[in-house]
Amino acid sequence: MCRADAQIVEAAELARRGLTRRQIAHEQATGTLLRLRTNVFAQTGTCVAVRVAATHGGSIACVTAARHIGIWTLSGSNDVHVWMRGHGHRHRHPDCSCVEHWDGLGGRNAFGTPSVPRLLRQIFLCRGVEEFYVSLESALHLGLLARDGLDWLRAHCGNAVRDAISFARTDAESGLESLLRWRMRWLGITLSTQVDIPSVGRVDFLLGDRLILEVDGVGNHDGRSNRHKDLIRDANAAAWGFSTLRFDYAMVVHDWPTVVAAILGHLGRGIHGVQ
Repeated sequence: MCRADAQIVEAAELARRGLTRRQIAHEQATGTLLRLRTNVFAQTGTCVAVRVAATHGGSIACVTAARHIGIWTLSGSNDVHVWMRGHGHRHRHPDCSCVEHWDGLGGRNAFGTPSVPRLLRQIFLCRGVEEFYVSLESALHLGLLARDGLDWLRAHCGNAVRDAISFARTDAESGLESLLRWRMRWLGITLSTQVDIPSVGRVDFLLGDRLILEVDGVGNHDGRSNRHKDLIRDANAAAWGFSTLRFDYAMVVHDWPTVVAAILGHLGRGIHGVQ
């Protein structure tokens, strides 16, 4: 379990706190401190990714830093992204698959995590605008990105990011919703989001007058009980004249052509009031 207050500390900082070499050795022996490399230690409870980044020579960055604070990321890779700033030094360590980011100076603390605007910029530069967009909407929904952060992104990124910001909403409840809406946009299809329908409740998307689109995340729709609730919702929707298309994570992320074919197939029937 990661502790929010656990830190990476250097020997010089421990000395400033009044710890002698003998006391530091005692802290290591009791497990309170873990030596990562020469003069660099992790306190008990420091997350694995944070320790790996510090061992490599920096702090967590990009998608690693985003996941660390709860921002949804499309990337499923376990590689640790490391913020080296512009002046870091790479340290060799076993089984290293770190992805380095050399942007910015970042202040005096070599192990401080990037701000939300900076880590989003790192995602854009590293993973592209689509992955940037889904993490952007997640940050907005979580209240982690204010107007000044958006202004910083507009000033430090290109037109693609400014376009994504103008399209972003604050009510996306999952990255899958953001991803589907983003991709539908490039097909020229406009969706109504978070729509309340009588006897059904709030649905993820409504396309036209009668086609409901639902995207089922891994955690919210697993299990027999949740599956039963989804079937009840779909049956109630049908009773009110709605059709429902339901897609899971694997379909949206890994089998997008099937998602597109299903949606376009329904639209081709011309019964959903889509202009």
